Amino acid sequence: MASAPKARTASGKKNDTGVMNSSREQLLKYYRDMLLIRRFEERAGQLYGMGLIGGFCHLYIGQEAIAVGMEAIRKPGDQIITGYRDHGHMLAAGMSADEVMAELTGRSGGSSKGKGGSMHMFDVPTGFYGGHGIVGAQVALGTGLALADKYRDNGAVSYTYFGDGAANQGQVYESFNMAELWSLPVVYVIENNQYAMGTSIERSSSETRLHKRGVSFNIPGEEVDGMDVEAVAAAGARAAKYRTKEEVDEVKKTRDPIEHLKEKLATVKVTDDELKAIDAEVKAIVAQAAEYARTSPEPDPSELYTDVYLEAAQ
Repeated sequence: MASAPKARTASGKKNDTGVMNSSREQLLKYYRDMLLIRRFEERAGQLYGMGLIGGFCHLYIGQEAIAVGMEAIRKPGDQIITGYRDHGHMLAAGMSADEVMAELTGRSGGSSKGKGGSMHMFDVPTGFYGGHGIVGAQVALGTGLALADKYRDNGAVSYTYFGDGAANQGQVYESFNMAELWSLPVVYVIENNQYAMGTSIERSSSETRLHKRGVSFNIPGEEVDGMDVEAVAAAGARAAKYRTKEEVDEVKKTRDPIEHLKEKLATVKVTDDELKAIDAEVKAIVAQAAEYARTSPEPDPSELYTDVYLEAAQ
Protein backbone atom coordinates (compact mmCIF):
# COMPACT_ATOMS: atom_id res chain seq x y z
CA MET A 1 0.00 0.00 0.00
CA ALA A 2 1.32 3.41 -0.94
CA SER A 3 -0.30 6.51 0.44
CA ALA A 4 -0.24 10.26 0.03
CA PRO A 5 0.08 12.45 3.14
CA LYS A 6 -3.52 12.49 4.41
CA ALA A 7 -3.90 8.71 4.58
CA ARG A 8 -5.69 7.42 7.65
CA THR A 9 -4.82 4.59 10.00
CA ALA A 10 -7.28 2.26 11.70
CA SER A 11 -8.77 3.22 15.04
CA GLY A 12 -8.55 0.97 18.09
CA LYS A 13 -5.81 -0.69 20.08
CA LYS A 14 -2.93 -2.60 18.54
CA ASN A 15 -0.83 -5.37 20.00
CA ASP A 16 2.94 -5.72 19.62
CA THR A 17 2.57 -7.11 16.10
CA GLY A 18 0.56 -4.13 14.90
CA VAL A 19 -2.64 -6.16 14.60
CA MET A 20 -5.90 -4.79 15.96
CA ASN A 21 -7.23 -6.14 19.24
CA SER A 22 -10.83 -6.08 18.08
CA SER A 23 -13.88 -6.53 20.26
CA ARG A 24 -16.04 -9.63 20.02
CA GLU A 25 -18.72 -7.59 18.25
CA GLN A 26 -16.23 -6.19 15.72
CA LEU A 27 -14.85 -9.65 14.97
CA LEU A 28 -18.37 -10.95 14.36
CA LYS A 29 -19.07 -8.05 12.01
CA TYR A 30 -15.88 -8.81 10.09
CA TYR A 31 -16.94 -12.45 9.87
CA ARG A 32 -20.44 -11.69 8.61
CA ASP A 33 -19.24 -9.15 6.05
CA MET A 34 -16.51 -11.44 4.73
CA LEU A 35 -18.86 -14.41 4.60
CA LEU A 36 -21.46 -12.39 2.70
CA ILE A 37 -18.86 -11.61 0.04
CA ARG A 38 -17.75 -15.26 -0.12
CA ARG A 39 -21.27 -16.69 -0.46
CA PHE A 40 -22.30 -13.95 -2.90
CA GLU A 41 -19.33 -14.64 -5.16
CA GLU A 42 -19.94 -18.38 -5.04
CA ARG A 43 -23.49 -17.80 -6.25
CA ALA A 44 -22.34 -15.27 -8.86
CA GLY A 45 -19.93 -17.87 -10.21
CA GLN A 46 -22.81 -20.33 -10.50
CA LEU A 47 -24.98 -17.80 -12.35
CA TYR A 48 -22.10 -16.99 -14.69
CA GLY A 49 -21.70 -20.68 -15.48
CA MET A 50 -25.42 -20.87 -16.23
CA GLY A 51 -25.12 -18.01 -18.72
CA LEU A 52 -27.16 -15.56 -16.64
CA ILE A 53 -24.25 -13.12 -16.29
CA GLY A 54 -22.89 -11.78 -19.57
CA GLY A 55 -19.43 -10.52 -20.40
CA PHE A 56 -16.72 -11.11 -17.81
CA CYS A 57 -17.17 -11.92 -14.13
CA HIS A 58 -14.06 -11.59 -11.97
CA LEU A 59 -14.68 -12.99 -8.48
CA TYR A 60 -13.25 -11.70 -5.19
CA ILE A 61 -13.02 -15.07 -3.42
CA GLY A 62 -9.99 -15.19 -1.12
CA GLN A 63 -9.52 -11.42 -0.95
CA GLU A 64 -12.44 -10.61 1.35
CA ALA A 65 -10.26 -9.43 4.24
CA ILE A 66 -8.91 -6.54 2.20
CA ALA A 67 -12.20 -4.89 1.29
CA VAL A 68 -13.72 -5.55 4.72
CA GLY A 69 -10.63 -4.44 6.62
CA MET A 70 -10.33 -1.22 4.68
CA GLU A 71 -14.03 -0.52 5.09
CA ALA A 72 -13.50 -0.62 8.85
CA ILE A 73 -11.42 2.56 8.63
CA ARG A 74 -13.40 4.37 5.96
CA LYS A 75 -15.39 7.39 7.11
CA PRO A 76 -18.56 8.96 5.67
CA GLY A 77 -17.70 10.94 2.56
CA ASP A 78 -14.61 8.88 1.71
CA GLN A 79 -14.62 7.34 -1.77
CA ILE A 80 -13.74 3.90 -3.10
CA ILE A 81 -12.70 3.16 -6.65
CA THR A 82 -11.30 -0.08 -7.99
CA GLY A 83 -10.66 -2.26 -11.03
CA TYR A 84 -12.73 -5.06 -12.49
CA ARG A 85 -12.58 -7.46 -9.49
CA ASP A 86 -15.06 -5.30 -7.69
CA HIS A 87 -18.08 -7.14 -6.24
CA GLY A 88 -16.46 -7.51 -2.82
CA HIS A 89 -15.80 -3.79 -2.62
CA MET A 90 -19.42 -3.04 -3.48
CA LEU A 91 -20.81 -5.25 -0.74
CA ALA A 92 -18.26 -4.03 1.81
CA ALA A 93 -19.18 -0.43 0.97
CA GLY A 94 -22.82 -1.11 1.84
CA MET A 95 -24.49 -1.75 -1.51
CA SER A 96 -27.29 -4.30 -1.17
CA ALA A 97 -26.77 -7.83 -2.44
CA ASP A 98 -30.02 -7.49 -4.43
CA GLU A 99 -28.93 -4.49 -6.46
CA VAL A 100 -25.44 -5.88 -7.07
CA MET A 101 -26.72 -9.27 -8.24
CA ALA A 102 -29.39 -7.62 -10.39
CA GLU A 103 -26.72 -5.48 -12.00
CA LEU A 104 -24.55 -8.52 -12.69
CA THR A 105 -27.44 -10.13 -14.54
CA GLY A 106 -28.25 -6.96 -16.50
CA ARG A 107 -31.60 -6.21 -14.83
CA SER A 108 -33.36 -2.91 -14.36
CA GLY A 109 -33.23 -3.31 -10.57
CA GLY A 110 -29.44 -3.14 -10.63
CA SER A 111 -27.49 -0.22 -9.21
CA SER A 112 -26.77 1.04 -12.74
CA LYS A 113 -30.11 -0.09 -14.22
CA GLY A 114 -28.47 -3.13 -15.77
CA LYS A 115 -26.13 -1.10 -17.97
CA GLY A 116 -22.93 -1.45 -15.95
CA GLY A 117 -22.68 -5.18 -15.47
CA SER A 118 -19.95 -6.84 -13.44
CA MET A 119 -17.13 -4.40 -14.10
CA HIS A 120 -18.77 -0.98 -14.38
CA MET A 121 -21.44 -0.43 -11.77
CA PHE A 122 -21.57 2.71 -9.65
CA ASP A 123 -23.19 3.74 -6.38
CA VAL A 124 -22.46 7.30 -5.32
CA PRO A 125 -24.59 7.16 -2.10
CA THR A 126 -22.24 4.56 -0.61
CA GLY A 127 -19.15 6.29 -1.99
CA PHE A 128 -18.43 3.56 -4.52
CA TYR A 129 -17.13 5.18 -7.69
CA GLY A 130 -17.02 2.13 -9.83
CA GLY A 131 -15.20 -0.87 -10.99
CA HIS A 132 -13.25 -0.20 -14.17
CA GLY A 133 -12.38 -2.63 -16.93
CA ILE A 134 -9.34 -0.82 -18.34
CA VAL A 135 -6.30 -1.97 -16.38
CA GLY A 136 -4.99 0.87 -14.21
CA ALA A 137 -7.50 3.46 -15.46
CA GLN A 138 -9.08 3.82 -12.03
CA VAL A 139 -5.81 5.01 -10.48
CA ALA A 140 -5.92 8.31 -12.35
CA LEU A 141 -9.63 8.64 -11.62
CA GLY A 142 -9.13 7.94 -7.92
CA THR A 143 -6.39 10.55 -7.84
CA GLY A 144 -8.85 12.95 -9.46
CA LEU A 145 -11.36 12.23 -6.70
CA ALA A 146 -8.68 13.17 -4.19
CA LEU A 147 -7.97 16.38 -6.08
CA ALA A 148 -11.67 17.25 -5.83
CA ASP A 149 -11.62 16.50 -2.10
CA LYS A 150 -8.67 18.81 -1.59
CA TYR A 151 -10.27 21.54 -3.69
CA ARG A 152 -13.46 21.28 -1.63
CA ASP A 153 -11.52 20.97 1.63
CA ASN A 154 -14.07 18.39 2.78
CA GLY A 155 -11.71 16.14 4.76
CA ALA A 156 -12.52 13.11 2.60
CA VAL A 157 -10.04 10.49 1.43
CA SER A 158 -10.00 8.56 -1.85
CA TYR A 159 -9.22 4.84 -1.43
CA THR A 160 -7.90 3.77 -4.81
CA TYR A 161 -7.42 0.04 -5.40
CA PHE A 162 -5.43 -1.66 -8.12
CA GLY A 163 -3.69 -4.98 -8.63
CA ASP A 164 -0.20 -6.24 -9.34
CA GLY A 165 -0.88 -6.18 -13.08
CA ALA A 166 -1.94 -2.53 -13.04
CA ALA A 167 1.12 -1.69 -10.94
CA ASN A 168 3.18 -1.65 -14.16
CA GLN A 169 0.96 0.84 -15.99
CA GLY A 170 2.46 4.26 -16.73
CA GLN A 171 -0.55 6.26 -15.58
CA VAL A 172 -0.09 4.82 -12.09
CA TYR A 173 3.23 6.65 -11.73
CA GLU A 174 1.91 9.84 -13.25
CA SER A 175 -0.80 9.68 -10.59
CA PHE A 176 1.76 9.01 -7.85
CA ASN A 177 3.71 12.08 -8.93
CA MET A 178 0.68 14.37 -8.87
CA ALA A 179 -0.60 12.93 -5.60
CA GLU A 180 2.61 13.71 -3.75
CA LEU A 181 3.32 16.97 -5.58
CA TRP A 182 -0.09 18.34 -4.64
CA SER A 183 -0.38 16.52 -1.28
CA LEU A 184 -3.63 14.84 -2.27
CA PRO A 185 -5.70 12.83 0.25
CA VAL A 186 -5.46 9.46 -1.50
CA VAL A 187 -4.56 5.97 -0.30
CA TYR A 188 -3.40 3.55 -3.00
CA VAL A 189 -4.18 -0.05 -2.06
CA ILE A 190 -2.36 -2.65 -4.14
CA GLU A 191 -4.18 -5.98 -4.09
CA ASN A 192 -1.32 -8.26 -5.03
CA ASN A 193 -2.67 -11.72 -5.84
CA GLN A 194 0.67 -12.60 -7.47
CA TYR A 195 -0.56 -13.57 -10.93
CA ALA A 196 -2.15 -10.61 -12.79
CA MET A 197 -4.71 -12.63 -14.80
CA GLY A 198 -2.24 -15.47 -15.33
CA THR A 199 1.24 -13.94 -15.50
CA SER A 200 3.45 -14.47 -12.45
CA ILE A 201 4.63 -11.26 -10.82
CA GLU A 202 8.22 -12.55 -11.06
CA ARG A 203 7.85 -12.69 -14.86
CA SER A 204 6.31 -9.24 -15.23
CA SER A 205 7.83 -7.00 -12.55
CA SER A 206 11.49 -6.18 -11.92
CA GLU A 207 10.56 -5.03 -8.39
CA THR A 208 8.11 -7.49 -6.87
CA ARG A 209 7.79 -5.71 -3.51
CA LEU A 210 5.05 -3.48 -4.80
CA HIS A 211 4.71 -1.42 -1.63
CA LYS A 212 8.06 0.13 -2.59
CA ARG A 213 6.74 1.50 -5.88
CA GLY A 214 5.96 4.92 -4.37
CA VAL A 215 9.40 5.45 -2.83
CA SER A 216 10.79 7.62 -5.64
CA PHE A 217 7.77 9.91 -5.22
CA ASN A 218 8.27 10.16 -1.44
CA ILE A 219 5.06 8.19 -0.91
CA PRO A 220 5.41 5.77 2.02
CA GLY A 221 4.41 2.16 1.52
CA GLU A 222 3.70 -0.80 3.76
CA GLU A 223 3.28 -4.50 3.07
CA VAL A 224 0.49 -6.22 5.00
CA ASP A 225 -0.94 -9.73 5.15
CA GLY A 226 -4.11 -9.50 3.08
CA MET A 227 -5.48 -12.70 4.62
CA ASP A 228 -5.72 -11.16 8.09
CA VAL A 229 -8.64 -8.75 8.35
CA GLU A 230 -7.30 -7.21 11.56
CA ALA A 231 -3.92 -6.56 9.98
CA VAL A 232 -5.71 -4.98 7.04
CA ALA A 233 -7.78 -2.77 9.33
CA ALA A 234 -4.64 -1.78 11.23
CA ALA A 235 -2.50 -0.83 8.27
CA GLY A 236 -4.59 -0.65 5.07
CA ALA A 237 -3.72 -3.80 3.26
CA ARG A 238 -2.74 -4.78 -0.24
CA ALA A 239 -2.37 -8.53 -0.74
CA ALA A 240 -4.20 -11.82 -1.26
CA LYS A 241 -2.31 -14.74 -2.74
CA TYR A 242 -3.41 -17.05 -5.54
CA ARG A 243 -1.02 -19.18 -7.59
CA THR A 244 -1.21 -22.63 -9.25
CA LYS A 245 -4.14 -24.96 -8.57
CA GLU A 246 -2.07 -26.83 -6.00
CA GLU A 247 -1.04 -23.56 -4.36
CA VAL A 248 -4.64 -22.34 -4.43
CA ASP A 249 -5.75 -25.52 -2.69
CA GLU A 250 -3.03 -25.08 -0.08
CA VAL A 251 -4.07 -21.49 0.54
CA LYS A 252 -7.69 -22.56 0.93
CA LYS A 253 -6.67 -25.15 3.51
CA THR A 254 -4.21 -23.08 5.51
CA ARG A 255 -4.63 -19.38 4.66
CA ASP A 256 -8.34 -18.80 4.13
CA PRO A 257 -9.15 -15.36 5.64
CA ILE A 258 -12.56 -16.49 6.90
CA GLU A 259 -11.14 -19.61 8.57
CA HIS A 260 -8.39 -17.45 10.07
CA LEU A 261 -11.02 -15.19 11.60
CA LYS A 262 -13.04 -18.17 12.88
CA GLU A 263 -10.02 -19.23 14.92
CA LYS A 264 -9.88 -15.75 16.46
CA LEU A 265 -13.61 -15.83 17.17
CA ALA A 266 -13.20 -19.06 19.11
CA THR A 267 -10.83 -17.27 21.50
CA VAL A 268 -13.55 -14.73 22.37
CA LYS A 269 -16.10 -17.47 23.12
CA VAL A 270 -18.11 -17.28 19.89
CA THR A 271 -19.95 -20.58 19.55
CA ASP A 272 -20.48 -22.76 16.49
CA ASP A 273 -24.20 -22.09 16.77
CA GLU A 274 -23.60 -18.35 16.47
CA LEU A 275 -21.45 -18.86 13.39
CA LYS A 276 -24.01 -21.20 11.86
CA ALA A 277 -26.68 -18.56 12.42
CA ILE A 278 -24.58 -15.97 10.59
CA ASP A 279 -23.94 -18.41 7.75
CA ALA A 280 -27.67 -19.12 7.47
CA GLU A 281 -28.45 -15.39 7.45
CA VAL A 282 -25.87 -14.71 4.74
CA LYS A 283 -27.04 -17.65 2.61
CA ALA A 284 -30.59 -16.33 2.81
CA ILE A 285 -29.44 -12.87 1.68
CA VAL A 286 -27.56 -14.33 -1.27
CA ALA A 287 -30.41 -16.66 -2.22
CA GLN A 288 -32.79 -13.71 -2.15
CA ALA A 289 -30.37 -11.66 -4.25
CA ALA A 290 -30.12 -14.42 -6.85
CA GLU A 291 -33.91 -14.78 -6.99
CA TYR A 292 -34.36 -11.00 -7.19
CA ALA A 293 -31.89 -10.85 -10.06
CA ARG A 294 -33.49 -13.82 -11.84
CA THR A 295 -37.02 -12.46 -11.65
CA SER A 296 -36.31 -8.75 -12.18
CA PRO A 297 -37.24 -7.39 -15.61
CA GLU A 298 -34.62 -6.54 -18.16
CA PRO A 299 -34.22 -2.81 -18.87
CA ASP A 300 -36.51 -1.24 -21.44
CA PRO A 301 -34.61 -0.65 -24.71
CA SER A 302 -35.17 3.09 -24.24
CA GLU A 303 -32.67 2.96 -21.36
CA LEU A 304 -29.92 2.81 -23.98
CA TYR A 305 -30.41 6.54 -24.45
CA THR A 306 -30.62 7.63 -20.80
CA ASP A 307 -27.73 8.81 -18.63
CA VAL A 308 -25.69 9.53 -21.76
CA TYR A 309 -25.74 13.34 -21.75
CA LEU A 310 -26.30 15.91 -19.06
CA GLU A 311 -28.67 18.68 -20.07
CA ALA A 312 -27.29 22.06 -19.06
CA ALA A 313 -29.52 24.96 -18.14
CA GLN A 314 -29.65 27.68 -20.76
